[in-house]
Amino acid sequence: TRLIFCTHASNVWGIRLPVERIAALAHEYRIPIGLDCAQSAGILPVDMAGSGFDYLCIAGHKGLYGPMGTGMLITPNGAGLETVIQGGTGTESALAEQPAGMPERLESGTQNMPGIAGLRAGIEFVRRRGPQVIARHETALLRRIYRGLSSLPGIVLYTPEPDLRHFAPVLSFNVAGLPSETAARGLNEQGVAVRAGLHCAPTAHRFMGTLETGAVRVCPSAFTTEADADGFLRAVKRLLRKNSGPKD
Repeated sequence: TRLIFCTHASNVWGIRLPVERIAALAHEYRIPIGLDCAQSAGILPVDMAGSGFDYLCIAGHKGLYGPMGTGMLITPNGAGLETVIQGGTGTESALAEQPAGMPERLESGTQNMPGIAGLRAGIEFVRRRGPQVIARHETALLRRIYRGLSSLPGIVLYTPEPDLRHFAPVLSFNVAGLPSETAARGLNEQGVAVRAGLHCAPTAHRFMGTLETGAVRVCPSAFTTEADADGFLRAVKRLLRKNSGPKD
């Protein structure tokens, strides 16, 4: 085994993995370990040095509030990484190979400077607001949503009520008798943005028995309010009433 890679928190169910214990096991066998923080960056703390993670992969457009298409790879082992493409560095144009210095050795072509600037602005916002403050805010809203959904007949929930110790602020559910895409479209028509389907994670859905139906995912943000959460629940209630009405 050359590398162990695990997710910090499921992007479908929000479940947090015991990543520190996994890292300790990897160290016991002297295997490098990487952590996928796509759903947790900006929300859940990671002690990279203390836990000994070799690589952190982060999506920029989720909890860091950067533009889509941005992300980061953080590692103290950059010198050991192989290049994927070469050329067009702009710093050592006479060389046929990448420059030896970092990060230029791993960056070919023109960089996405607007995206990088947007990602920096997002990170600065998270640092000003505080990741712990954001996490508590989002989790409180998600618990409000969870309790509202759990009181509605016809709603299928797959996890216990989320808390920060065991979950990232992510919740997926289904409307009984409706494909997840149909339910999401019904909410979208009411001005509610959710994501349906398999969320690029078919194995997670296979585990929960939702591979055929997918699920509807809702994720509050730092900008979501209690009024927004209550509006979401009202939209779900209208969807349920419409679904239970007479069919043509």
